[in-house]
Amino acid sequence: MNFTQAIVRRPGKSIVAGISLAGGKLPRYDKALEQHRCYVEALTTCGVKIRELDALEEYPDSTFVEDVAVLTPGCAIITNPGAVSRKAEVTSMQQILMNIFSALETIDSPGTLDGGDILQVGSHFFIGQSKRTNNDAAQQLITILEKYGMSGSTVTVNDFLHLKTGVTAINATTLVAGGEFIDHPAFQNFDIIPVSRDEIGAANCIVCNGRIIMPAGFPETRDKLKPYATDIIKVDISEFAKIDGGLTCLSLRF
Repeated sequence: MNFTQAIVRRPGKSIVAGISLAGGKLPRYDKALEQHRCYVEALTTCGVKIRELDALEEYPDSTFVEDVAVLTPGCAIITNPGAVSRKAEVTSMQQILMNIFSALETIDSPGTLDGGDILQVGSHFFIGQSKRTNNDAAQQLITILEKYGMSGSTVTVNDFLHLKTGVTAINATTLVAGGEFIDHPAFQNFDIIPVSRDEIGAANCIVCNGRIIMPAGFPETRDKLKPYATDIIKVDISEFAKIDGGLTCLSLRF
């Protein structure tokens, strides 16, 4: 996947109030800020120009910019996040994307869609039907994609928050996947790099301009990914993981 730009948003101090399905320890703001800086540095190392947005303190989860938009070669699509507390985040992102993309589409209620449920492989988009993304939104998205010469299909998500929590694309024919997605019928035509239960967090990676950015702490998966990249960059995102965040969630890449 080749990208020239990425949009990120600095975490605010309110990140300690972010949504966490698992519960447990709260993220530490100072450490989250440092981890975010390292994340931006990793994208920059890959040759990506960064558009860094100010923190939105009123929205604790707003650093996860991927969920509020889907960027495609034909258009930008403003989503309608599944979590009620996140719906208003789209207003700020819509204003930003209007100045970048000539075509802007929207997902409307009763459809709900999080960008973390969208896995793009070439011109096809797999749409996770999860706790955050429903069938109404999936059908709206497919209609939009077909309008611009692309395609989409749905994948039921049972065991993960989002589709990309458990599977991401390494190239046009290869996916890295864990749990229910290792043998999922939707991905039967792909080569699968399996992620063990102990390293499930490594299923969420970013391939960027020949390099792979992956979460730190997963040596087994790192060894499996080595043949697929000129370099592997490890980034610690432990503070974001405390509120159900992964690597892809933290940027919109295009």
